[in-house]
Amino acid sequence: QVRLVESGGGLVQSGGSLGLSCAAFGSIFTTFSIYNMGWYRQAPGKQREMVAVITSGGTTNYADSVKGRFTISIDNAKNMVYLQMNSLKPEDTAVYYCNLNLGTDYWGRGTLVTVSS
Repeated sequence: QVRLVESGGGLVQSGGSLGLSCAAFGSIFTTFSIYNMGWYRQAPGKQREMVAVITSGGTTNYADSVKGRFTISIDNAKNMVYLQMNSLKPEDTAVYYCNLNLGTDYWGRGTLVTVSS
């Protein structure tokens, strides 16, 4: 099985920065060397949305709302994915979920990011 553990959420003022980390655990990585990892978020009363995804090869894709402000990166050796969030806005407030896609989606429990105005 796969377990994803997020860290790094918290409270920050508008315009500030936060970094999120996600560690992936599981023997499945001995089988799969190609996979996608990413960050999704869900704000109160809204659907979960993609924030940023990255392939094990390093190809990235960002939601338009975060382009130029957020950066996703991956450490394949450690099975970790990171999200650096700069110039945060109140509308970035949400629970951020780490995702691993191996054909099947795996999710972390989420970490809350709150941006105050």
